[in-house]
Amino acid sequence: MTLKLFGTDGIRGKAGKFLTSTMALKVAMAAGIYFKREGGKTGRILLGKDTRLSGYMIEDAIVSGLTAVGYDVIQIGPMPTPAIAFLTEDMRCDAGIMISASHNHFSDNGIKFFDSHGNKLSASIERDIEAIYSDDVLIEDSQTTGDKIGSSKRIDDVIGRYIVQLKHSFPKRATLMGLRIVLDTANGAGYKVGPTVLEELGAEVITIHRTPNGKNINDNCGALYPNNLAKEVKRFRADVGLALDGDADRVVVVDEKGQTVHGDHLIGALAKYLKDEGNLNKAGVVATVMSNQGLQEFLSKNGIKLYRSNVGDKHVLEMMQKKGCNFGGEQSGHIVMSDFAKTGDGLATGLQVLAYLILSGKKASELLRPFELYPQVQENLKVSKRVPLEQIDGFHKFVSELEANGMRQLVRYSGTENLLRCLIEGKELSLIEEKMRELVTLLEKALNG
Repeated sequence: MTLKLFGTDGIRGKAGKFLTSTMALKVAMAAGIYFKREGGKTGRILLGKDTRLSGYMIEDAIVSGLTAVGYDVIQIGPMPTPAIAFLTEDMRCDAGIMISASHNHFSDNGIKFFDSHGNKLSASIERDIEAIYSDDVLIEDSQTTGDKIGSSKRIDDVIGRYIVQLKHSFPKRATLMGLRIVLDTANGAGYKVGPTVLEELGAEVITIHRTPNGKNINDNCGALYPNNLAKEVKRFRADVGLALDGDADRVVVVDEKGQTVHGDHLIGALAKYLKDEGNLNKAGVVATVMSNQGLQEFLSKNGIKLYRSNVGDKHVLEMMQKKGCNFGGEQSGHIVMSDFAKTGDGLATGLQVLAYLILSGKKASELLRPFELYPQVQENLKVSKRVPLEQIDGFHKFVSELEANGMRQLVRYSGTENLLRCLIEGKELSLIEEKMRELVTLLEKALNG
């Protein structure tokens, strides 16, 4: 195969250059062929998008590709990624497609697929779709004619179904009455549903970055730029601030003092809340190899087991399913609460944070920092060649010495750039800074010497 389509989270790249209308059309045809071949029952595929300018181009191309191979398409316009996962199953579709590049700049775009149950596709299914994409004869032979060509219709009122689903995730004994919340929707896919669900639950909501124009999604706003939210929380004397990213599948929380809550603090606090409520399956939580040792110690003290997965919400979810857990997440704010959503859901997570605040009667600054983080030092090392780490002379000895001194390390090659990402974590900042200098010297000699 000459072109690798799928990355760690669907297909993503520069719109009009990597992700062209031609590619989108052909990808849609390949996906449609796959879902039909695997026994699609309804002949319908759900299609949503975020607020990027290129979404119009890619949406029309996908509709054309799906209808060409005989699928009917339901277009629902700008909606959060987790809404597509939920609605695909709720509306009995064979599959769901979300057009989004998540937190990326507006000039990028992407395509994410969900199966009929609202789950992201496995790597093996993605490989099958890529194989179909590369088979020009199969693509040509699979195009339909006459009354077998599919149709498309746009539905604008499905937002209500998703709002009801979100409200059902909020405890019935709680209300947001009296709570002042600043919500940053990142000029993205959550700009309608976010304020609506919070207001319907009784909160006073001050919404910022809610005027998408196709080019301002994630532009100095949202989950990647919580400092803007922090200023507004302090200015309006709000109880808490929530920042979504472009497709609303992650959330970053700011407390009433304008301080951003670390992702591991958020995971730890929510894990304790769920356990105290009797809602934490297997007394276990999944986080990634990047999560802080302080989180693991806090969970252990509260009788909760931490399982570590590879980086990526897909890997978190796979580990959750393997271990029978219903809660997991990443430092970035991708939190998966499988009782409420099939994927990371910024609004569902935000509602659980708000429920915890209300039911505890405590302020966010007190509740959402339940432990001390270990100091971490990170370096991204540019490399001219990729040598397997186990083949680097002295690396294994260095790691063993770190572990003997109670320090944790994570060294891995980037999946998209010529970088080696290095992390060392321990109790003493000065010591881990010294060890990071030693590590960089060792790796520079082996990889760039």
